[in-house]
Amino acid sequence: MSLIEIAWIYTDLVKAEREIPAEEFHAKDQINALRTKYHQLLMDKMRQEGMEFSDRFDATRKAFEIIQNAAA
Repeated sequence: MSLIEIAWIYTDLVKAEREIPAEEFHAKDQINALRTKYHQLLMDKMRQEGMEFSDRFDATRKAFEIIQNAAA
């Protein structure tokens, strides 16, 4: 899977998690588990491709930048 594909899935999961109401805890837990999995895949792929990031928040920011640039 390419970096762009992973970033796209990850950012979609982040957005989806934000939209799920707090009382839907089971759905939030499932999305959170997938988001965590794809965040790790994202960071692994970024390292593999030589992209630097300072922490997990920086990696998330860069994932949104990757998607924004890919859509342009």
